[in-house]
Amino acid sequence: MDKLWSKIERLEYHQKLLLKMIKSEGHEFDRLIIEKNLDEKETAEFYLLCEELSKEAQKQKADKFVFFAPLFIEFLYKLNPKLEAVEVIDACLKQNIYPQLMKILQKNL
Repeated sequence: MDKLWSKIERLEYHQKLLLKMIKSEGHEFDRLIIEKNLDEKETAEFYLLCEELSKEAQKQKADKFVFFAPLFIEFLYKLNPKLEAVEVIDACLKQNIYPQLMKILQKNL
């Protein structure tokens, strides 16, 4: 068992080194997923959160609602604790993931 654990730790270390070696342009959020050690389920939950908030933002815009602080607070509350809002919003904007939502959220930083 110790040998297996040692191999896992070495793989994690090598993964960190590889991340430093490759450029992240265009894949900023993908890189963040790896750096923060999110699994597939956690990543899917993030995309689901963004989808829900995007729909809510569009609904609020249609109702001429221009104060999006409650939406931002909901994002903070539901964001995976492994992630920080500032870096997520920045990475998503750079990777063009939910750009309209991220621009709204960015205004609340």
